[in-house]
Amino acid sequence: MVSTTAKRAPTALPGPGAGGAAGGAGALRSLEFRREREATWQELEQLIELVRQRSVRGLTAEQLARLPHLYRATLSSLSVARAISLDRALTAYLESLCGRAYFCVYGARDPARGVIAEYLGWRLPAAVRAVKWQVAVSALVMLLGTLTAFFMVKDDLDAYYTFVGADYASGRNPAAPTAELRAGLYDESNMSAGLATFAASLFTHNAKIGILAFALGVALVPTMLLMFMNGLLLGAFAALYDARGLSWDLWGWLLPHGVTELFAVILCGAAGLVVGQSWVFPGARPRMDNLRERGRLAGVVVLGAVLLLFVAGLIEGIFRQTVTNIEVRYAVATSTAAFWIWYFGFCGRARERLDRALRAGEGAR
Repeated sequence: MVSTTAKRAPTALPGPGAGGAAGGAGALRSLEFRREREATWQELEQLIELVRQRSVRGLTAEQLARLPHLYRATLSSLSVARAISLDRALTAYLESLCGRAYFCVYGARDPARGVIAEYLGWRLPAAVRAVKWQVAVSALVMLLGTLTAFFMVKDDLDAYYTFVGADYASGRNPAAPTAELRAGLYDESNMSAGLATFAASLFTHNAKIGILAFALGVALVPTMLLMFMNGLLLGAFAALYDARGLSWDLWGWLLPHGVTELFAVILCGAAGLVVGQSWVFPGARPRMDNLRERGRLAGVVVLGAVLLLFVAGLIEGIFRQTVTNIEVRYAVATSTAAFWIWYFGFCGRARERLDRALRAGEGAR
């Protein structure tokens, strides 16, 4: 987080020997010290002023990368100034500059709201971007399961029972008349009787699959198997409605909440893959160290998945029960997908670059 609490204009550098330096030698030493480093201090002053005026979003990528380096260089100057007892005015100026730069780099955090804002504002989308390949693998495995069940059930409707239990389907099976299947997608009274039960079961199933996929991630294979199994259920359900000519209606019913819900499950699978990969393929690092670091990243992702499941539950419980217009349903599904693409693809990139630069600088120290 970047604070804009500093309201002062750039401070003028103190003159040589100001503030009681001891003798001409001390003044000369301060002057030489300042000449070697003042360009760095002035550049940092300029960036602090830009942050005050525009916030961190007003900085270019190059300026974001420079800010932590300038901050550390100025801290080093302050340390040297104290160690060799330069004049007090120069030391006070450097202390003030470092204090203002600290708030720009790290920001003043509220114990609760600040942490939540930081997590939602950039840590969650940055974590998802960091595991984009695991997200792609998780989605691909689920899609493979969906297509497998879809084509198997489409060729033989009796195969539907292989993937969906009779009690789980709540009457949505090949024996049900087409009119009843369609009515369940639009008629509120019919929906409350059977399809709502199925929807609740589907949500519970997806949530369990997601959490299990993360929990069993250390073994790697179970995570991919769970993603595949979740796809099988979705594919069988889709094939049944496709056989009755209801695909357009089904996806209009499913996608408004399904975009969020299925993406949450995919994120859980990706988090499980991160954990499993760090354990099975630790690379040159010790396995436990790698697992500890990657596990924190996976934890950020899976917490976001839980929040997405909560959002999906709200959409499922409120929107779908009251909106039966198919065009509105698809509009909501499209808007939801566009929002998540923007959020996880682009949100918080400026703060992410700043954090990456800080980490790189810490590693170089």
